[in-house]
Amino acid sequence: MSLNKAELAHYSRHILLSEIGKEGQEKLKNSKVLVIGAGGLGCPAAVYLGAAGVGTLGIIDFDKVDISNLHRQFAFHQADIGKYKAEVLKERILANNPHINIKVYKERFSIDNAQSLFDEYDVIVDGCDNFGTRYLSNDASFFSGKPLVFGAIHKFQGQASVFNLENGPCYRCLFPEPPDANAIPNCAEAGVLGVLPGIIGTIQATEAVKLIIGYGESLRGRFLVYDAMKMSFNEFKLTKNPACPLCGANPEIKELKELQVFCETQLSKANKELEIEPEELKELQEKPQEMMLIDIREEYEREICCIQGSEHIPLKMLADVAKMLPKDKKIVLYCHKGTRSIEALKQLQENGIKNILSLAGGIARWADEIEPEMGQY
Repeated sequence: MSLNKAELAHYSRHILLSEIGKEGQEKLKNSKVLVIGAGGLGCPAAVYLGAAGVGTLGIIDFDKVDISNLHRQFAFHQADIGKYKAEVLKERILANNPHINIKVYKERFSIDNAQSLFDEYDVIVDGCDNFGTRYLSNDASFFSGKPLVFGAIHKFQGQASVFNLENGPCYRCLFPEPPDANAIPNCAEAGVLGVLPGIIGTIQATEAVKLIIGYGESLRGRFLVYDAMKMSFNEFKLTKNPACPLCGANPEIKELKELQVFCETQLSKANKELEIEPEELKELQEKPQEMMLIDIREEYEREICCIQGSEHIPLKMLADVAKMLPKDKKIVLYCHKGTRSIEALKQLQENGIKNILSLAGGIARWADEIEPEMGQY
């Protein structure tokens, strides 16, 4: 389809670029891009792709807007809290550019829909925030023959690349298998600089546009690492790994499979026997002589809020004081969301301490259920 008069005006600054021109803009209009996730990375990527004139933009995300999203997910406002992210993002993009078509999928990206979705689009932009989805999107990209524009963020660092393009390397060439579930960082536990996803998401949008118009050098075979604290970009060369389990000479993965990489909620279910519920802890607090409550968070977290009567022993110091912990008391550990305290619990068990539990859901759940007036973060 060619551009109409309104579109020629809307994209005029694009068309003035000889590298894009009218032909390149029509390629964008006739392209289809799927964005996985409408959060930190998905917001800037989808907004810029929509503004650039991608004709059909797909957004898949089952999550709803939370107040903790607002410092980095700029497409959402206070009034959007509780609404589906994908729906709100669609409204924002169309308010800027009514000339495109946006398809919203308010569902979890999974093995049930991955292949059918990828078959419908030309380019995939991975804006997910967990390893299970990351490996699934990589594998589905490989099997469908669609390029995957990768992005990831953590604290002050971001990463970007393009996988499965023209027989180039895939994500598994670099990371063959997902990390251990307890080692997985997430924004809720580790935090993230608010502007960081805007930078990486915009890079992803740039790569997608370049792939569509067929101009410029992509990040295929290159792994870009951005450090916000140093304001530096480093690039590492990537080549196909002959031993890659997916795209190597003798692949072990020959069909799409769901990866059991647990998220925070799933980890809680898997470790149920190691946890104590907030209400149970409240009852136990009435017998302080029988319990020691330990806050393993960092000092700056404890300054925001803490559970009355708790001792502060940061996770990094816990192993050093393990032998000094009482043997005649029940020990309860807590962190922000319950992930680090499970890790700490297992460390202490390895040091011979048995009578120990982790607060399910951490201080965040405690605040929700026991002390609603407590400040949260």
